[in-house]
Amino acid sequence: MPEGPELHLASLYVNKMCNGVVFSGPVIKSEVSKNPEVPFTCEAYRVTATSRGKEVKLTLTPIKSDGAPKRGAKAGQADLPVDVVFRFGMSGYFRFTGEDELPKHAHLRFYTREKPRRVLSFVDARRFGSWAPSGTWQPDRGPCVMFEYQSFRENVLSHLSDRAFDRPICEVLLNQKYFNGIGNYLRAEILYRLSIPPFVCARTVLEGLEPDDAFKNEKPLKKEFTKVKEETKTKAMKQESGDLLRLCHTVSLEVVNLGGKGYDPTKTDYSDFQAWLQCYYVDGMKNVRDHNGRTMWFKGDPGPMAPKGSKSPKAKKRGKKDDDHDYTDKKKAIMSDSESTSMKKSVKKETPKKAKNVRQKEIVSKRGKAVKTQEVKPQSETRSSSRKRKSSSAEPAAGQQRRNRRVTRKDSK
Repeated sequence: MPEGPELHLASLYVNKMCNGVVFSGPVIKSEVSKNPEVPFTCEAYRVTATSRGKEVKLTLTPIKSDGAPKRGAKAGQADLPVDVVFRFGMSGYFRFTGEDELPKHAHLRFYTREKPRRVLSFVDARRFGSWAPSGTWQPDRGPCVMFEYQSFRENVLSHLSDRAFDRPICEVLLNQKYFNGIGNYLRAEILYRLSIPPFVCARTVLEGLEPDDAFKNEKPLKKEFTKVKEETKTKAMKQESGDLLRLCHTVSLEVVNLGGKGYDPTKTDYSDFQAWLQCYYVDGMKNVRDHNGRTMWFKGDPGPMAPKGSKSPKAKKRGKKDDDHDYTDKKKAIMSDSESTSMKKSVKKETPKKAKNVRQKEIVSKRGKAVKTQEVKPQSETRSSSRKRKSSSAEPAAGQQRRNRRVTRKDSK
């Protein structure tokens, strides 16, 4: 999922590709997208972009012509700038191409006025991304960790009494109300550099940090402490290495300087970013699912608040239904045993006993009449007893036949 650095790089990409380009006409939405239409059309306008945390804002600014407006201007033409705020979801990004090279999953398109036309597209294969026409930054998102650092820092430390900070630090780092721009790979890299177990209480980690960062000017430590005693210098370096809020800022900017995960859609070589990673998807690191089902990469002990029975997602081949429940391995074993036992019992119950114990016996007399009798055989009955019963039941019939023969002989005489 694109994180704060990638969305900032997206805004830089738009500004670079659209610099000096004039767009024209309506904004076109794909038929399959469930996002709203953008009610904007203009004879000539420009597109610029800005980012804030995990959001990007495109500003569509009409180009005013010299002198009075034309009498033949079409109704509904925009004359004021319009903002469209994008959230990228799992796979969103911008692409600037020729009209004949339109990407497959281009769900919102801005066309240029030139011929042949070019298109700025918002591409989203998985369609988790969204946009809001005439939108503003979401009010429930905190300040950007990269470009509103001091406000971000004050916002976190002034709300440590919030119940959100009762949770593990790795889960709180994904709370965009306080850490706008931090995502899965950033939280792993930040906690790894600080040697902080991911499943310790967030409040415990953040308590003691000062609202005003002494290193906000990002001056090198050597210049800051050349005239300070060695003990003070060592203490200051420990403080520097243990300041999680500062690393949220500096590590994100490192990714921006690297070019992120290769935001340029035409780029396929992400070796620089992969070499920069120290923890996330790195061989030898551990990973478990947090309480929200997100994979957390780390080294060493996970911490006291780790989910019970948590294991590496790679070791588990489970369906989505299993992922939705928070069962421990012990509970799952008990459930599977009980389920198998109940299945066996149900199979036994379904076995028709009447088919075994009840027989339909048909006796045909010499006269051609069929007589049906029903024999009930108890379950404990043996073969010998059943033979005795058959012979005893057959005796009355044989005696009746002998009597009938005697009667017919007398009549014939």
